[in-house]
Amino acid sequence: MTKTDFKRHTVTAALPYANGPVHIGHLAGVYIPADIYVRYLRSRGEDVAFICGSDEHGMAITMRARKEGIDPQQIVDKYHGMIKKSFDQLGVSFDIYSRTSNSVHHETAQEFFKKLYKEGKFEERVSEQYFDEEAKQFLADRYITGTCPKCNHPSAYGDQCENCGTSLNPTDLINPKSTLTGNPPVLKETKHWYLPLQNYEKWLNQWIVEGHKNDWKPNVWGQCKSWIDGGLQPRAMTRDLDWGIQVPVQGADGKVLYVWFDAPIGYISATREWAAEKGIDWEPYWKDKDTKLVHFIGKDNIVFHCIIFPAILKAHGDYILPENVPANEFLNLENDKISTSRNWAVWLHEYLQELPGKQDVLRYALCANAPETKDNDFTWKDFQARNNSELVAILGNFVNRAVVLTHKYFEGKVPERGELFDIDREVLHALGQVPKKVGDSIERYRFREALAEMMDLARIGNKYLADTEPWKLIKTDEERVKSILNIALQLVANLAIVAEPFIPFSTAKLSDFINLGQLDWSVAGSDDLLKAGHELKQPQLLFEKIEDKTIEEQIQKLENTKKQNQMENKEVEVAPLKETIVFDDFMKLDLRVGTILEAKRVEKSNKLLQFLVDTGVDKRTILSGIAKHYSPEEMIGKQVTIVANLAPRPMMGTVSEGMILMAEDAEGNLRLIQPNENVNPGSTVS
Repeated sequence: MTKTDFKRHTVTAALPYANGPVHIGHLAGVYIPADIYVRYLRSRGEDVAFICGSDEHGMAITMRARKEGIDPQQIVDKYHGMIKKSFDQLGVSFDIYSRTSNSVHHETAQEFFKKLYKEGKFEERVSEQYFDEEAKQFLADRYITGTCPKCNHPSAYGDQCENCGTSLNPTDLINPKSTLTGNPPVLKETKHWYLPLQNYEKWLNQWIVEGHKNDWKPNVWGQCKSWIDGGLQPRAMTRDLDWGIQVPVQGADGKVLYVWFDAPIGYISATREWAAEKGIDWEPYWKDKDTKLVHFIGKDNIVFHCIIFPAILKAHGDYILPENVPANEFLNLENDKISTSRNWAVWLHEYLQELPGKQDVLRYALCANAPETKDNDFTWKDFQARNNSELVAILGNFVNRAVVLTHKYFEGKVPERGELFDIDREVLHALGQVPKKVGDSIERYRFREALAEMMDLARIGNKYLADTEPWKLIKTDEERVKSILNIALQLVANLAIVAEPFIPFSTAKLSDFINLGQLDWSVAGSDDLLKAGHELKQPQLLFEKIEDKTIEEQIQKLENTKKQNQMENKEVEVAPLKETIVFDDFMKLDLRVGTILEAKRVEKSNKLLQFLVDTGVDKRTILSGIAKHYSPEEMIGKQVTIVANLAPRPMMGTVSEGMILMAEDAEGNLRLIQPNENVNPGSTVS
């Protein structure tokens, strides 16, 4: 089906864990793309249910409660309120933001389980699971850490490695430890109900690998294919815990539903709640084949939304499946991975307090730099440049000039258009193309591309005014100026429509002072939205320049965080000094800065990446054991320090012609040694 074949749309955004506030990584990965998509659909007059809510069960909650020494319910109450308020203030336009502690959700999840249980869709098994003898309790997945069997990361969880994204079972971990006591857990018998995913392997292969190869994003399709190709195994849908939704069958005392059974059903229960409030039927939004279901998630949730949840829906039999699952990659912060444990993040609630009125700037900057195909980096300097050089200097400047000149020359009334010249026809033709270009990109989940197309309309407007110079013509040809400003104002009105999904607060302000009324995508592209004689209000500045001081304060805040982390880790042991060398030994080293031109993984190696490096003298191949710390994609274009005169060394069938220098901390984490600013390849290090 194409988009026009559907009667309605159910759009979900990943349920954030109510164990902490939302940060910019969450926004760029899930919530801003989802909101842009939904606002666009609504502007087209589509029937949309935009669903989200707090995920209040699972280990993330109980671990936070244990850390803070309070009850899990207090944790979820605190963070649910904080997250909901932050989303509201950012303009994320959910139809409902619910929570999985609501009774309707408990009922819905238990009904799901009971139906599958009665129909024999589960396998009841007594198995050995990890048990902490000192704490005297079974350990849920997130209470177990160990070495990832796929990438050897030392701190993988029992359900997933957050370093490589691989979904795991606790028994997959190498050298597992309990997070409660630090002791190695023991295996002990317990009974659980498993979903036999292997029974759905053939169907999943047909549905995803064959059926969605061309319309799902490559990162989503590829991860699903890899998981299916590796063979699916039964997965327990229950856990030994005292926090969560009770398993509704006999013999299940002390057991709750697995959070990845419970949480996605939260989309359905929230839809039921929303529909009840509106007095409408919820079922068509989940059971009618004329409904398009789209899940917006981050890449760490791909397996759960594309394999496990669809298998649950298929087992139930009454529900539609997602047409698309447009997952983004991760967003880094100032060249470092966002980390909640290290407080290395820009928290949404703090941003809204510290930069009031700048919601659209954050929305714009995160969309313009969204990690759609690879991990991207947020920097405060780029944020400032996006505001000052694009929102202020391009979009805001064009709108302000067009409206101010109309007030100056024609008392704030839209002048009548007269004879058209070639330049006018070219601009009007371009205007007619922009809404379709923006819409097509949004429908393909290419939000960065859509944003760029929208901004091109403002660029067209600026160039048009610069080329026609109405401020000069007014002295000699007022009729021509009328036509120019009429056309410029049509561009302004169209900008209010096509920019609304991206920057809703600014377009609401713009729509108000041009008296446009309802923003309707069906009329976008028209060159007659504002009739001659239509009155404009006095304009307001849509955007204000962000000064260096504001940005420096945010950068300093991060620096303080970094210093605090260093203080907390200052007792960590460092490697002892090696034996003393003489100056002549050091001078034998040829240390240079090189630029990485190409990067790829080395086959049959979990550690090695292969690079083509521009040394300034030549372009050479260098292999480096940093695959656990950096992906090939994020290395391309980086400048690195290399030992250029190291003897060539055969490695994995390839000759490595140098060494990339890295810094290693006590935990084995590697970081590139780079110049503070770009230099010419071949610059020597001394």
